[in-house]
Amino acid sequence: MYPQQRQATILEVINRDGGARITDLGRSLGVSGVTARRDIEVLAGRGLVARVRGGAVALTRSLDGPGRHPRRRQREKLAIARAAAGLVRPGEAIGILAGTTTLLLAAELLDVPGLTVLTNSIPVADVFHGAGRPDRTVVLTGGTRSATDALVGPVARHTAAGINLDVLFLGTYGMTARAGCTTPDLAEAQTHGMLVRAARRVVVLADHSKWGVTGVATVAPLAGVDVLVSDDGLSRSARAALREHVGELMLAAG
Repeated sequence: MYPQQRQATILEVINRDGGARITDLGRSLGVSGVTARRDIEVLAGRGLVARVRGGAVALTRSLDGPGRHPRRRQREKLAIARAAAGLVRPGEAIGILAGTTTLLLAAELLDVPGLTVLTNSIPVADVFHGAGRPDRTVVLTGGTRSATDALVGPVARHTAAGINLDVLFLGTYGMTARAGCTTPDLAEAQTHGMLVRAARRVVVLADHSKWGVTGVATVAPLAGVDVLVSDDGLSRSARAALREHVGELMLAAG
């Protein structure tokens, strides 16, 4: 595992659980405590986590979505990210929007050559910049940092207005047949909605806990989603409804 992939996983765990111990991280990732401590120091140096004695705590509150089994969803999100990574081709211009599952996706794409990556997520940009590939271009939209760690607002929307993407990857707070993919953040909905319109293909990454949840603002209707990548915990009724509306439903084995 590349250091950038390991650090992305550590960041997702800390943001999900609110914090983590170095010993627990080392055990779960199969690395030494020294390596886990060094990874936390890198993340803390980027302003992504706060160091505490024996570990680190989260600086931001994730709005990536509700659910009852966060540790189980970590495995599901990783499976979803790996499945979505298979949709990327060398040399494409892709967008990766802020979110915990999309952060895992970024770490899965480090070996894909020639990518141009647009993102409104500082952690996603950090994953790619850390890999240091000369054949890759990474562009941040700019904007105001939201509670979801996304860059939003007029500056981000101005960038989105002049962009053309082969494929856009986004997570979602919730999704229903009526409301589509939604978020509780109005500014995020505006920015993400513009980037959805800038993409030739739209891929949504959403574990099964997002079905039936509705945020206040719609980012994209289900009919506007070309591929929805979820996990095999999705109910039969949800699968039927999604297959009726989205272009393609992919289920990753979590």
